[in-house]
Amino acid sequence: MEILKIEHLSKMYGKGETAVKALDDVSFSIQKGEFVAIIGPSGSGKSTLLHLLGGVDRPSSGKVFVDNTDIYNLNETQLAIFRRRQIGLIYQFYNLIPVLTVEENITLPLLLDGHKVDRKQLDDIVKSLGLEQRLNHLPNQLSGGQQQRVSIGRALICNPALMLADEPTGNLDSKNSEEIIDLLKMFNKTYNQTLIVITHDERIALQADRVIAIEDGRITKDEVVRP
Repeated sequence: MEILKIEHLSKMYGKGETAVKALDDVSFSIQKGEFVAIIGPSGSGKSTLLHLLGGVDRPSSGKVFVDNTDIYNLNETQLAIFRRRQIGLIYQFYNLIPVLTVEENITLPLLLDGHKVDRKQLDDIVKSLGLEQRLNHLPNQLSGGQQQRVSIGRALICNPALMLADEPTGNLDSKNSEEIIDLLKMFNKTYNQTLIVITHDERIALQADRVIAIEDGRITKDEVVRP
């Protein structure tokens, strides 16, 4: 089942002689449950691509379909709601709300939607992340690895169509990096959670099912690592 389809996606910044083409006519699709790594050097366009897939920025041209919804055909309010419900975003620097507890940070997408928290689902996620003893802690009381686990929980709580991770281990030491990637792989395999990871680390990329390489805003490689 196709969960993501990108058609002729381009993104320009600036105008005239100073214009920069961050993405140049990118097209591909991803099946439900795939683990895809997107790699490329700094400035290649990979983070721009992630922001367009996540509905954070709008393309100059092209289309993005998430679970058959043309996301850029939505108005800003509709897109914000769709993004909150269907796209789980994980950032390098966690982006947690400092005055909220671990539990409040994880459940924030549900609370913003006015939805009741499914306690069993929350308990299952928290247990998988090893955060049972940290639910009442604030972010500044956690290690970097624990904070990234909280951001993973927040990304998962709405059972999104896509989970997008932008350099999720870029701010962590090697031990925590391995643990975070193992957790993401576990949610990908156990829950059939579609996962797209932006990374410059080839060791992480080679753990994916498929690797897409980007350079100068264009796809230079798209290959299956493991069927």
